[in-house]
Amino acid sequence: MSAVATLSLPMTGNQTFDTAALIGTPYVLYFYPKDSTPGCTTESGDFRDHHAAFAAAGVKVFGVSRDSLKSHENFKAKLEMPFELVSDPEEVLCEAFGVMKMKNMYGKQVRGIERSTFVIDKTGQIVQEWRGVKVPGHVEAVLAFVQAM
Repeated sequence: MSAVATLSLPMTGNQTFDTAALIGTPYVLYFYPKDSTPGCTTESGDFRDHHAAFAAAGVKVFGVSRDSLKSHENFKAKLEMPFELVSDPEEVLCEAFGVMKMKNMYGKQVRGIERSTFVIDKTGQIVQEWRGVKVPGHVEAVLAFVQAM
């Protein structure tokens, strides 16, 4: 697998997502298309519901989309998420992880985030990835992987 580039982006809670500062801490990055849409709400709720188990495994969780910090703060509050959301309107993190794809929406080709999840170990290496994620059962699969690390 490959190392994560050194990147720094704003996230909720008036914090900064900084890959260099995360060295020493394993984490999950899940990329989702848009705040407050049905699939993204379900996926984020699943990560919320399993957050204590990720924390017990010593793994942080971060959600990423192109939405604004204001949108993220509202989404986080609405779902009572115990983790932060990274705002990536310039698609810096999205490009680094190669999650931008052409997708069909209502018969039109649109460029958007392919629902994807990555596990990064404490050395900053990507050790597992899921692309084209289907939401049901996904968070449980990610949790099983990090618990076995």
